[in-house]
Amino acid sequence: MNLNKDFCGRDFISLHDYTQQELTYFLDVADFLKAEKKAGRPIHYLKGKTMGMIFQKSSTRTRVSFETGMYYLGGTALFLSSNDLQIGRGEPIKDTARVLSRYLDGIMIRTYSHDDVLELAEYADIPIINGLTDLLHPCQVLADLQTIREYKGKLAGLKLVFIGDGNNMAHSLMYGGAKMGMEVVIASPESYVPDATVLANAKADALANGGSVTIVSDPMEAAQNADVIYTDVWASMGMEGEAEARMKAFAGYQVNAKLMTATKEDVIVLHCLPAHREEEITNEIFELHHKEIFDEAENRLHAQMAVMALTMADK
Repeated sequence: MNLNKDFCGRDFISLHDYTQQELTYFLDVADFLKAEKKAGRPIHYLKGKTMGMIFQKSSTRTRVSFETGMYYLGGTALFLSSNDLQIGRGEPIKDTARVLSRYLDGIMIRTYSHDDVLELAEYADIPIINGLTDLLHPCQVLADLQTIREYKGKLAGLKLVFIGDGNNMAHSLMYGGAKMGMEVVIASPESYVPDATVLANAKADALANGGSVTIVSDPMEAAQNADVIYTDVWASMGMEGEAEARMKAFAGYQVNAKLMTATKEDVIVLHCLPAHREEEITNEIFELHHKEIFDEAENRLHAQMAVMALTMADK
């Protein structure tokens, strides 16, 4: 497959930055790379390339999937913790961006502040890939869209329901679903609704692409005739001090057998993992839908390989 070189050098920070046609191409490339890998054929689009992986926020899936994906693409990935970088000792992000641009062909960063990623991208001369911020998680949602398309054969017109905190996952699902013409419904307590700016952007994306984005407070109302039910932990990394308050606030937002009675019979259930069973999702529902959830986890590898290959390959 000859890759479209128009993506070379572009950042991958938000799904909002890409058109429906561009995101569809990312998914097509991800499907191709998945098939090639499973067939044991070489996919060395990034032979001789090196990507730095900055982790200010730890992860299992993000590190392993990016590092393994870079290996399959023929390149090398360097793990850079905050302890390894001068960022953690007061060096300005813009200086780090300028220096690393001289050494690397791309950077993946997983951190807390979204503004840090934007600043890194502003001053870097190489592609920046957002591995997660407190605002967005675009690579996860690209894998989610790939998984939904595998199971449903399409994206446009499907009803995607997220139950839980209006967090970075909700934000990127709103962007991704809106861009692909899906009906996206977020069910959150009133004190935990999505960011207003993200919501406005997602609604505009939905209007332009034949989809919709709705925020409700009643999970059962949200789940009516859902094609996809999605959930996430109630207290993300860095929110441990809020765990008790969040347990109370989200007590009625569990994905359980009662909620599933409102969905379509062929509904699929997704979770970005790690899951806290018997909190946001019961063990029963998790195990009934474990295949979708772990296919979704696997697709992080393939979706991210598509992002790396398209943004970092030679023109």
